[in-house]
Amino acid sequence: MTGEALKTFKDFTNTVRCDILKMIHNAKSGHPGGSLSCVEILSVLYRDILNVPKEWKNSPDFNKRDRFILSKGHASACLYSVLARCGFFDINELMTFRKFGSRLQGHPSTRYNLEGVEASTGSLGQGLSMASGIALALKLDKNPAKVFVLTGDGEMQEGSVWEALMGISHRKLDNIVVIVDKNRLQIDGCCDDVKSLGNLDKKLEAFGFDVQVVNGHSEDELKNALRIARHMDKPAAIIANTIKGKGISFMENNAGWHGKAPKDSELQAAMEELK
Repeated sequence: MTGEALKTFKDFTNTVRCDILKMIHNAKSGHPGGSLSCVEILSVLYRDILNVPKEWKNSPDFNKRDRFILSKGHASACLYSVLARCGFFDINELMTFRKFGSRLQGHPSTRYNLEGVEASTGSLGQGLSMASGIALALKLDKNPAKVFVLTGDGEMQEGSVWEALMGISHRKLDNIVVIVDKNRLQIDGCCDDVKSLGNLDKKLEAFGFDVQVVNGHSEDELKNALRIARHMDKPAAIIANTIKGKGISFMENNAGWHGKAPKDSELQAAMEELK
């Protein structure tokens, strides 16, 4: 990647991180840690990978769109910022995040007809099952669209996730790409201390998936892995190693920032770092 292209991507992700922190600060609630860890993942998906019309339901190609499911729905601030910055809806709507009557609920909801939101998520462990059902339906309809789903490593401690993975493998759903935001922390602390996933890549391979392990903050590694994954002839999984709270020194690798809004002074310090 050229230096200019890298700067453009860095500028975009910095803008998204600023949005996330301002939205959560303004709402006085939200989940900064897990939103900041998946910024590069969602940025690459919507800027380079997903075939999704910005006109949304007004597009004649709407039915052929790729589907994205944010299974870790508490990272909604990241999804909303990326969607707005990519032109799906007005960026001025971002500051209505978590407000009464807003389309930008704390967890994504289809009730509010928000462009880009495919499913109501946030009850952890459910998104992958929804994604597998969508992928199966697309297969039955002979629709070439792909389904991408983002889950967290803490979320993967849920038994329903493994039932979904087994079902995807059994049905040979090669139109689904599972991305794991492996930031190693959850609300109760370190994932390994709460319930270790062990050798996650080997487990996913044993479940019949093609598995790639990447730096979840590298644009190049994410692009390459996602492009390979969407053309696999078997279910694909990408384990993206990330840092919870990425980009803000006092939030990085700190489980205390899983679900806490920054105070005025903390927001100002974070904005200074992102400059």
